[in-house]
Amino acid sequence: MRIAVLADIHGNVLALEAVLADLEARGGADFIVDLGDRASGPLWPRETLDRLAQVECVAVRGNHDRQVATLAAELMNASDRYTLDEITDEQRQALGGLPEEAWIGEGILALHASPASDTAYLLDRVDKGRLVRDRLDDIEVRLAKSDDARIVLTAHSHRPDMVRLPGGPVIVNPGSVGCPAYDDDAPPHVSESGSPHARYAIVTPGAGEDLPEVLFVGLRYDHEAAAQRAEANARADWAHALRTGFMPPA
Repeated sequence: MRIAVLADIHGNVLALEAVLADLEARGGADFIVDLGDRASGPLWPRETLDRLAQVECVAVRGNHDRQVATLAAELMNASDRYTLDEITDEQRQALGGLPEEAWIGEGILALHASPASDTAYLLDRVDKGRLVRDRLDDIEVRLAKSDDARIVLTAHSHRPDMVRLPGGPVIVNPGSVGCPAYDDDAPPHVSESGSPHARYAIVTPGAGEDLPEVLFVGLRYDHEAAAQRAEANARADWAHALRTGFMPPA
């Protein structure tokens, strides 16, 4: 069984198309899993959701999917508000109807962030204003309610990573399809993948106790067109991130 793992598309339909074309060139997958945050961003949210509607996949809800679906417009940040203005009512309802988690096959758990919260990083912590790999014991605490999982597919940090917990599951974060860097204010920090590539992963679960094989993929695509789209929508921060994989200097 091959599982293609996509996450954090954030309305970047150009990056999504590159990922889907690459996956097809590699022979496809038995399952495509979308770990959420599908549309939010100053790019092409409606077009991204239209494209995803054509893809057979298992999808879970990210924190931005939830926020776009449920918050009042005046409470949204700029990316979510732009998305709300661009998508249809049906698309908004569909985002809100996505499940918080999903099980794929035997013992494979898919979620956006951590089991307790769609905004709590699973593998990462904030250190000196940026995301870094967290300690194993803290990661184990966050997964305490997921003892049946042997593979956990997670996202939210936009940072490709893989960790095997001692005596526990292998945790895979594929990185972000369409948003290679961002900043957040709770607490203030940045996440930076360090390049403009569109990222995803292909997971081949092992049998029984075998380790899975995980292929992390970083793809070229027309990231300059995405950056120009962000600039046209008055988001210079996004444009810089899309061009470089880093946030603008403070």
